[in-house]
Amino acid sequence: QVQLVESGGGLVQAGGSLRLSCAASERTFMRYALGWFRQTPWKVREFVSAIDWTGGNTYHADSVKGRFTISRDNAKNTVYLQMNSLKPEDTAVYYCAASNSPFVNYYSETSYVYWGQGTQVTVSS
Repeated sequence: QVQLVESGGGLVQAGGSLRLSCAASERTFMRYALGWFRQTPWKVREFVSAIDWTGGNTYHADSVKGRFTISRDNAKNTVYLQMNSLKPEDTAVYYCAASNSPFVNYYSETSYVYWGQGTQVTVSS
C-alpha cells in the first residue's frame, strides 16, 4: 500500500507562486505514473497535471498550461507541482495520486489507485 503525503499548500495573492510536494512511502513509487487533481466544494475533482514514470512525458490541463510544471525526483520518492501566475480560480484542495497501471489514462482519476489526503491552496484576488 503506497501512502502519499502532500505539502506546500497555503494562501497566496493572485500572481504569486507555490510549490506543492507529494512524498511517497515506497520505493516502488518510481515505477508509477503520478498525477495532481484538484477539487472545490462546487465542482467535481478535475485533472491538473500528470507525469509518466520516466519523468520524460508530462500532461497538463488547458487551464494551467504555461503556468504549472510537474516534475518528479525518484531518488526522493517525491513529485512536485510548481504553480506560477496563480489565479483565484486555482483555489482548491489539491490531491496527488499514483497509478501502477500499464494502460493509464493520465487525465482520468479512475486510473489512479493511491491518493493523498489533499492540501489546500487559496489564491486571493
